[in-house]
Amino acid sequence: MKSPNFPKNESKRLEAVKKYNLLDTPPEPDFDNITDLTANICNVPIAIISLLDTERNYLKSHYGLTFNESPRNISFCGHAILDDNPIFIIEDATKDSRFFDNPIITENNVKFYAGVPLINPDGYALGTLCIYDVEPRKLNKKQKEALVILAKQVVNLFELRLKNKELNETLESLEERHNTLKTFANKVSHDLKSPLANITSLSHLFKTELIETYPKINLEYLNFIEDSADTLRAYIDGILKHYKSEALLEKDKKETKLKEVYLNIKTILSLNENNFKLLNNGTLNNVNTYVLEQILLNLVDNGFKYNFKEKPVVYIDYEADDTHHIFYVKDNGEGIDPNKQEALFDLFNTAHEADKHGNKGTGIGLFTVKSLITKLNGTIKVTSVINEGTTFKFTILK
Repeated sequence: MKSPNFPKNESKRLEAVKKYNLLDTPPEPDFDNITDLTANICNVPIAIISLLDTERNYLKSHYGLTFNESPRNISFCGHAILDDNPIFIIEDATKDSRFFDNPIITENNVKFYAGVPLINPDGYALGTLCIYDVEPRKLNKKQKEALVILAKQVVNLFELRLKNKELNETLESLEERHNTLKTFANKVSHDLKSPLANITSLSHLFKTELIETYPKINLEYLNFIEDSADTLRAYIDGILKHYKSEALLEKDKKETKLKEVYLNIKTILSLNENNFKLLNNGTLNNVNTYVLEQILLNLVDNGFKYNFKEKPVVYIDYEADDTHHIFYVKDNGEGIDPNKQEALFDLFNTAHEADKHGNKGTGIGLFTVKSLITKLNGTIKVTSVINEGTTFKFTILK
């Protein structure tokens, strides 16, 4: 018997084997189906998917055997991965000087072997897809071709399994980072609100005392302090709303009427039917009503805050096609500069310097709106005409 040599790249090859995390893992149907199919195509009693570890031949899948590993120094597969041919075939091992006294032959009465190296995209032979028979034999052309094709499929499964593992690890990492950021944002936002309120209150008190003592004093710097505090508070509120909106995605979908959403928004924003109208009602099935209300509330609120007309008006309209609910939020405001429309949904980007109350926007609201709509498999776009108004059109998958 001749024990197989180690490949010249053995250390790198072993790293590649272990990278796939397949050693000592439970049976998997995808691999067992291939060994079953291989045995039937080649009409043999034994078919194996093997991985060559440091000192053993680990059988990831085995058809016709009860054990799942054997010593590497007596393995046929150890020789197969060193061969330059697509298939390593031993038609009668009892007549081969390398194998005639091999324990696999003497103890298991095996005489025929054929193995295709499982070569990964980096060129490392991880193991083999191989077959055994108890009688000397030959493979026909179709069987050889099938064996090579099935070996490639095994490697594809290795790669797919590895990519899924890496993807799951990435998703877990992202989820952990998201939760950490969410906790951090809530903690920081909460802790900042109190000192900001103190700054504003003390500034008001200081201004009152100064005016009483020095009626003609210039309070410009104190006004700057208050404006800055108000701006920072708006950012904090925006961050909190963004994460609360994300949490709404976990709510169950249900049937609701758009009129009910409209009435809720009307109540929240203290609007009336003269300036806030629903043009077309609809029954919404399989929609996350909480998220829809948050989206519409943000767009409607913006429609009024940035509307400098004497009689501001905002409309909600609705229609549907075979796949999507389609919503429109229209206002009769100043419109949005065409040069600013493309970046309108970018984080911290704003179309106006300030709203009609003089408050500066944060650019978080529309970013959150687009994020929510995207996660509902929808789209949003804006059309606007200066001095005539703006329309936001968005869709949500049914």
